[in-house]
Amino acid sequence: MLKGSLAVLGGMLWTFTGFAQTAKLDSNYVNPHYEMRLKEFSAQPIPKNAVVFLGNSITARGKWAELLPGMPVVNRGIGGDITHGVLARLDDILAAKPKKIFLLIGINDLSRRFPEEVIMQKYEQLVQRVKQKSPKTKLYVQSVLPLLDDMLQPAYLKNLNPAVTSLNTKLQAFAKKHKLTYINLHPVFADASGQLKKEYSLDGIHVTDAAYPVWVQYLKDKKYL
Repeated sequence: MLKGSLAVLGGMLWTFTGFAQTAKLDSNYVNPHYEMRLKEFSAQPIPKNAVVFLGNSITARGKWAELLPGMPVVNRGIGGDITHGVLARLDDILAAKPKKIFLLIGINDLSRRFPEEVIMQKYEQLVQRVKQKSPKTKLYVQSVLPLLDDMLQPAYLKNLNPAVTSLNTKLQAFAKKHKLTYINLHPVFADASGQLKKEYSLDGIHVTDAAYPVWVQYLKDKKYL
């Protein structure tokens, strides 16, 4: 009886500890920039059969429509966004029943030291939302891009590449589980050491304007576009 009670107590302590750890996570995504972008999006309706690029500042900086003329391309990137923020605004995108969504999100989650299981839980919710709200939309899961430590200024961004590699491994398995297309961008953007290639690096985390045409060409070569 005592043994059983201790087991229950241990489970309760584990639950409370897990809750406390989760409660410490900075999962806030609402800020003036996020709200401004939402207002911009509301004034830019998503056209029929749209191709949506969805993510954080790395996506937001891309001139996707210019790079893909004649295609109904929509940029839904918000600087600083995390998986929680993408999930919160996903319904507005899915209401338009887009043809394709190219999702790239996770580096800001990692920089806030979110456990991988928390990130993957949000990915699970994202996929389930797409299946429920717009089942004909084809969702592409893009790998999180590597960083270039030598160029990074914020200390909290340094030495994250092992976490990026680990998360991408999980994302690849996740995409396979859900029968989604996983797009491995590392052959395009990573050097032999796993760092972001210097010629494509703006500041160690963001990519240069010259990187986006290469990115789009890779998507075309792989028949994703």
